[in-house]
Order: sequence, then structure tokens, then C-alpha cells
Amino acid sequence: MGYTQLVVQTDGVFVRFRLSFFYFYHVGLSLLRELLFLVLLLSTMTEDDYDFLYKIVIIGDSGVGKSNLLSRFTSNEFNLESKSTIGVEFATKNLKIEEHTIKAQIWDTSGQERYRAITGAYYRGAVGALLVYDITRQSSFQNVDHWLKELREHCDNDISLMLVGNKSDLADNRAVSTEEAKEYATDLEMLFFETSALDATNVDVAFQTIFQRIYDKIPKTVQGDDTNAGSQPGKLNQNTIKLKPPTTGRGNGDNETQPAPAAASSGSCCS
Repeated sequence: MGYTQLVVQTDGVFVRFRLSFFYFYHVGLSLLRELLFLVLLLSTMTEDDYDFLYKIVIIGDSGVGKSNLLSRFTSNEFNLESKSTIGVEFATKNLKIEEHTIKAQIWDTSGQERYRAITGAYYRGAVGALLVYDITRQSSFQNVDHWLKELREHCDNDISLMLVGNKSDLADNRAVSTEEAKEYATDLEMLFFETSALDATNVDVAFQTIFQRIYDKIPKTVQGDDTNAGSQPGKLNQNTIKLKPPTTGRGNGDNETQPAPAAASSGSCCS
């Protein structure tokens, strides 16, 4: 009997859920949604040393390199033998933007149709999205329209978007020109980067740029403010979660906290 697995990395701690396909399809859909929510809560409770939590999703066809982009950014790892994601995976990483610490929560899911049952839980609360295609596969670029349509059905219209052409290290086999992709992104008001999860080209700057865009767009509310009455630290009732005043001078030596760039690298990004 086949199995599906939910893999979670939150601040270096992995949590795995394993459900049989039979249970997944016939019994466990509602349970799986509850597990996703509980894991989301867990990720916000494992570390309280941040000011805002932003969730983004990585979407695109199977095999375009979504999981390796995630692992390259969050843990600087790349798996040459990476297989298609089964179910859902996410990781978190702290970033420094201006005087605030941002907890970046990044969700990756299978690009396979059979896992569409968890689509709603996957997109819920996302304030940003990376739409990833493989520069050597024209079909993966054409299917961005499909992923964008699905995203629009489940997220707010003002969600921050970035088009990512992955596997730039395979430029000799390129099937999608940079100019074509950049024009597409510009027309739809998306940021644009070409990346390589293999050699890490533009991976950090792409993620940092979209979190900077989110930070600039979303209002920052202060805990206890009358405009945010009733909110509680870690409670997932808003896309932006304010836990405490800006983090300054903590000196905790967290090597996962990295400064975000003030602006996107010239020639690499368009909006």
C-alpha cells in the first residue's frame, strides 16, 4: 500500500506525518487539514523571537525544482536525487528587514493533480507566492497561467507575486528566453528572477526580495493597538502577526537571521 507524507522543517526541527493513500482519500482529508493547521501553529510557537510572520507558497509544475529552492534558501542544501514532493513540505527562516525580524514561512507542495484535495489549506493565509518554471521546459512556463489562476481562486488579489525561472545553470538547454519571461512578468505586475538551486544563483536575493515587497505592502500593526483589538501573539487570525516591539540589540547570534537587500539586483528583477 502506498503512503503519503507531510514533511515539516521548523527552525531545524523536522516533523513527519505518514498516512496511507487509502486513509488519505477515504478517511483522512479532514484530519489532514487539521494536521496542517496544527503544524502551522507549531511553527509559530517554536520560536517567539520575531516581529512578523509572513507565509508564502511555492507553486509550479512537478520537477521544476521547488523543493530544492526551498532547501537551498532555508538550509543551503541541494539534493541531486530529489524526488517529487509527496503531499506538503514547509520550512521557516528568520530574516532581518530594517529594524524588524521577519519569520519567513515557506510552503511547498506537489505539482501533481492528485494532491489538489489539500489546496485550500495550502494557500490559506499566504501573502506571497513564487510561481516557478523550468527554463528548459516550455510546457512548465506555459502552465504558469494555470497556477496563477488557481492562486487567484484561493488568495487575495493583492498577494505579492514573483515569477521564477529555475535551473539557469542549464542555459545551454534553454527553452524559455529571459526576455519572454520578463515581459510576461511585467505584464502581470510580478517580480522576476532566474535562479539556480544547484549553484545557488539568485536564490537568496529572490526570496529576500519578495519578503521585502511583502513587508513594504502589508500594514504593520502593534500588539495591543486598538485597530488590532482581540489579536493574540501567535494566533493565526491575520496574515501579518505582530508579537512585540522591533527587535533591536538582542545579540542572540542567530545565524539564520539575514539582512534583506534594500533593492533588487539591477537587471535581475522587474516589477
